[in-house]
Amino acid sequence: MALSTHRTASGYLLPSIHSFPPFFTQQKNVATQATSTAHWTRLVLSYARHRRLFFLRAEDAEKTGGEWDEVLRNERINRRVPPEYLLFLLEALVAKNAAAYEPAKQTRAVLLYWRTPEEWGEVLHEWATATGQLNTILTFYEIADPPVASPLSGVPAVLLRRAAACLARTARAQIIGGADGEGVRFFAGSPR
Repeated sequence: MALSTHRTASGYLLPSIHSFPPFFTQQKNVATQATSTAHWTRLVLSYARHRRLFFLRAEDAEKTGGEWDEVLRNERINRRVPPEYLLFLLEALVAKNAAAYEPAKQTRAVLLYWRTPEEWGEVLHEWATATGQLNTILTFYEIADPPVASPLSGVPAVLLRRAAACLARTARAQIIGGADGEGVRFFAGSPR
């Protein structure tokens, strides 16, 4: 079978490397593995952005029909990413600051940064400004589940918290904790 691109059911165009059987296993040659890891990093982040996925777990390698199945399997060549290789790839994503272990102190699940927390911070501040939320305290739930869909709809609270922390470093937000949970207040300003 020749290497070829393939469009998934979700409309994502898989690169031709995805039809190369060794791509689905860890390679002994360090240089070959480095190249493969770079391809996997781009593929995972690009697919996550396409599907608006925020988490990748080692268990996703074994889950047939899951949200990651289109990428972690290739039925056309009868290949799938084994869980132990996916753990290696998760570690590589974290090492490249393309993800962070979530929850912390474990290595089986990551929060993906297809946008960095700083980039999400800019999206968050632009949204707060555009919707007239400056000097208003909002919970992370209100931001992630607004009455009108926004670019922040569905973003996990943990990522919103990191984005708000980035804004706090530039004095454009303040994270506020209370008995009812955490919230954030936005201030006018521009990135420094």
